[in-house]
Amino acid sequence: MDDESLNQNRSEVEFSGSCLCGGVAFSLVGRFDAFYLCHCHRCQKGTGSLHGANLFSHHLVLNWRRGEALLQHFQLANSRHRRCFCKVCGSPMPYRLDEFNLVVPAGCLDVEVPIAPMAKLFLAEKAKWGEALSSVPGFDRLPE
Repeated sequence: MDDESLNQNRSEVEFSGSCLCGGVAFSLVGRFDAFYLCHCHRCQKGTGSLHGANLFSHHLVLNWRRGEALLQHFQLANSRHRRCFCKVCGSPMPYRLDEFNLVVPAGCLDVEVPIAPMAKLFLAEKAKWGEALSSVPGFDRLPE
């Protein structure tokens, strides 16, 4: 990473995001501190995919532009595992992990994610079907 990219990552920037149906929209001002790909069973269940892809920040200010009433919060009993999602389309949305930490699902941003993933977490729980993805054919759109 060059000096200019490093400085952009540290500066205060505005980001926008939304859900799939467009009912919920938000803006974020600040910077991201971390980006993790979590392979735990809970993130697999919550995303229906191989892993969760979440950005974390102590510095972002979250402003809901519309649809805050459409948000549903869920916390798994006896755990720190939380989710926030649109009640209409199910898209994961940002939420406060605690008073200092904001979690932003990377896929809900309407702009490019400004930092690369820093680590893969809970690899002992990684789904076996994800181990050979480099050998799976790829297409630019749904194959015919």
